[in-house]
Amino acid sequence: MATSPTAPGTPTSPPALFSGLSFVSLIAPTEDLFNAAVEFYKKLGFVEAFVYDRAQPFAKREDDHCLASERETWLQNLVHSPTDDMTIKIRHVPRRFGSPPFRDFSKGEDWRGATPSIALYTPNINEILTLLRTNRIDFQVFPEDHNPSEVYVHDPIGNVVGFTSKKNAFSRNFQQAPPAAPIPQAPKPASSSGKKKRIGVMTSGGDAPGMNAAVRAVVRMAIAKGCEPYAIYEGYEGLVRGGDLIQQKYWEDVRGYLSEGGTLIGTARCAAFRERPGRLQAAKNLILKGIDAIIICGGDGSLTGADIFRSEWKDLLNELVSSRELTADQIVGHEHLNIVGLVGSIDNDMSSTDATIGAYSSLTRICQAVDFIDATAYSHSRAFVVEVMGRHCGWLALMAGVSTGADFVFIPEKPASDGWETEMCAIIKKHRGMGKRKTIVIVAEGAIDRDLKPISASYVKDILVGRLRLDTRITTLGHVQRGGTACAYDRMLATLQGVEAVQAVLDSTPETPSPMIAITENKITRKPLMEAVKLTQAVGAAIQAKDFETAMALRDAEFEEYYRAYMATTKLDDPLQKVAEDKRMKIAVIHIGAPAGGMNAATRAAATYCLSRGHRPFAIHNGFPGLCRHDSVRELTWLQVESWAIRGGSEIGTNRSLPSEDMGMVAWYFQKYRFDGLLIIGGFEGYHALVELQQARAAYPAFRIPMVCLPATISNNVPGTEYSIGSDTCLNALIDYCDAIKQSASASRRRVFVVEVQGGRCGYVATMAGLSVGALAVYTPEEGINLKMLQNDIDHLKESFAKDRGMNRAGKLILRNEKSSKTYSTELIADMIHDEAKGRFESRTSVPGHVQQGGTPSPMDRVRAVRLAVRCVQFLEENVRTPNEILDDPSTASVIGIRGAAVVFTPISVLDKEDTDWKDRRPKKAYWLELRDIVDTLSGRKGVLEDALL
Repeated sequence: MATSPTAPGTPTSPPALFSGLSFVSLIAPTEDLFNAAVEFYKKLGFVEAFVYDRAQPFAKREDDHCLASERETWLQNLVHSPTDDMTIKIRHVPRRFGSPPFRDFSKGEDWRGATPSIALYTPNINEILTLLRTNRIDFQVFPEDHNPSEVYVHDPIGNVVGFTSKKNAFSRNFQQAPPAAPIPQAPKPASSSGKKKRIGVMTSGGDAPGMNAAVRAVVRMAIAKGCEPYAIYEGYEGLVRGGDLIQQKYWEDVRGYLSEGGTLIGTARCAAFRERPGRLQAAKNLILKGIDAIIICGGDGSLTGADIFRSEWKDLLNELVSSRELTADQIVGHEHLNIVGLVGSIDNDMSSTDATIGAYSSLTRICQAVDFIDATAYSHSRAFVVEVMGRHCGWLALMAGVSTGADFVFIPEKPASDGWETEMCAIIKKHRGMGKRKTIVIVAEGAIDRDLKPISASYVKDILVGRLRLDTRITTLGHVQRGGTACAYDRMLATLQGVEAVQAVLDSTPETPSPMIAITENKITRKPLMEAVKLTQAVGAAIQAKDFETAMALRDAEFEEYYRAYMATTKLDDPLQKVAEDKRMKIAVIHIGAPAGGMNAATRAAATYCLSRGHRPFAIHNGFPGLCRHDSVRELTWLQVESWAIRGGSEIGTNRSLPSEDMGMVAWYFQKYRFDGLLIIGGFEGYHALVELQQARAAYPAFRIPMVCLPATISNNVPGTEYSIGSDTCLNALIDYCDAIKQSASASRRRVFVVEVQGGRCGYVATMAGLSVGALAVYTPEEGINLKMLQNDIDHLKESFAKDRGMNRAGKLILRNEKSSKTYSTELIADMIHDEAKGRFESRTSVPGHVQQGGTPSPMDRVRAVRLAVRCVQFLEENVRTPNEILDDPSTASVIGIRGAAVVFTPISVLDKEDTDWKDRRPKKAYWLELRDIVDTLSGRKGVLEDALL
């Protein structure tokens, strides 16, 4: 059949060799860019259809996988018609040399001139615009914002992606977009100008472990509260210089800060800030950044400078406006400066707070060093004089003496009496005469005598050599005391205080005095900043005036109590300490429950205090079974317990058996030895034993003696206290373990560890460890585990990994208490994560087990063991009565505990009825339950506004 002739000039159509686009292939040269590209296209509405990873042993390579690909993710844009689906293959193909030649897209240029590019057809251009704005993706609109027909963006691997309402490039017709709907915005805390509140955070003065944890907490809590945090680098120097030294911080910027020592945002001395022109420039820099609140972590000098800055703020702004360096409009909404102080100081020299950030970490370094010295001193029967920091405060020296059982300490607040050389030599000679082979003397660098003459380590050495003929060495620890990572307590303290500081900023008014975030016992509090500074400075003034009683009184009450306890346990022959002959007691000490760090320190303190008072201490070895089966009662001597301060475990043995297993035999032995008081050191079993003994008083007169339980358990599950001896040692062992595991997870970049922690049916250890290591999720028995929770956490895990950008601290941890769920085991959770990850990341399990119980006790457990044990013996002394009076008074059987801001004794009968969950072996109420929201908020698990992780 003849064909119709073609008109001249009309192009002929070639045969239809193809009829559509199969897929687009994009290449990412690095793993980080690959992950970023996948997440970018998922935000645009694409969904994962297939994932391939060469590194995974189960990965199977298909024929259409590129041989050079390390990983591939295939994405589809699913629409109603399958023939219109768009597939994008993103491939990770490593470059051999150099970095990718990606261009920097400037907003001033036309991105349509960039190559390569992809153009996608959409009938809903305004939905695209809404999507881009919601995800904060930069874009260009053509021809006009109010009449869009084309929108262009650029992806993380350098491609320009266009969206057009033209279905074909030759088409002149396109669908007119309807007016864009406004994007709903979440409410944000705002300043008086209506903008987001901007909060600056800075570290100043000497560095201290835990400062980074404080910065992390401030940054993340500020974001969670809808504010914008800014880090001021190099302390006041950065405040004066401004520019790049004041930078906005985002969620991921502070990842890994918890495990870093020192301060990552720097600190420096700044003479310029001491002068008004320097403060004037600092005020200008803050206004230019829109900042009118500063949270500062430093010592009393740094905090004083901040408060002076606040008092001058209005005058400084007025001067800046009058000199035309700022306009009146620029200072609108910033008429008031809020200052909140966090005390970062290894010396613990600030009044009105029990502990400063970094103090316990520094004490940990000192105790580790002295523990090592102790071994060599014993080997050679030597004396060591150890000099520690503390120019104006003797806290480190005193606590090191308490923790290590040192023979003598020198502190500036309480100089030794005139003729101290003779007193020191007498005490050491006494200890040597009792069989002690080693001598440890600790000297604060600011130690003085009563005439304010400095006491140097070299002079102390000369006395020991000259008078006692001891082979003596000097060890000056120096700046090793500042270094290293923060201990568990400092991480928790800095985190909780940082969270409270952000809330204090939001609560403050122009009339509110600048607050200092403090801690009293276990309670985070706010104190007037300048009052605390004045009290601190008054200590130095009292020392210079030789008013040493006032200097001690100005320190917190805990400081003086520790000093008295130390002297009572090291100076044994002081006749002023002895009680009358007819008041001397036979006091039994028993360990019940699992071993916990600090049990031995408590036993040593109780025994030595008893000896100093004239009492006779007895140890019941191996618990109640040892008593009933082997008559395991042994009187304790000073030399026997002298070295127990630094030992872990239980030197007298412990088990979980209760007296009810053979109550009659227990009573018989109590009667045989005629005990006048009983100190139980243990966990929930020890608590349970006291309940049984108190209830048995009616039937067994031998139990009509004062009895007290000192909680010692890693689980911290004893009713009547917020703190148990051993829990801090456990947390330190656990964070060291988790830090190491997190490093392994970070090295692989795409790994999460599910760590199973101990604690019984109490989630204290898991929660506090999660707070200290930055766990992504924490599972506790109190909250339980359900499928929805796991799904939400896995989704959060996916999002968290997706936002990683190759940081070297990208490891992820999930902590699961061993009793959180009977169904969802540690292995099952890890397997669920593995399956849901689809090759994008890996999961592993890790069980530290009894590592959490062992090891050398932490300094906090040691010093609190000493303090609480001495208090327990004093309780027994104060409650000596007739048997019938004790039977009628249930308060003579009590539990000692730290509750809120006080050390209290609570009758066991009250706790039994009102505060004991016998089924789950824990208190009915626990202060730390309130901290779970903080853990979840700072991990990004919940409580964060939608844009917090962007």
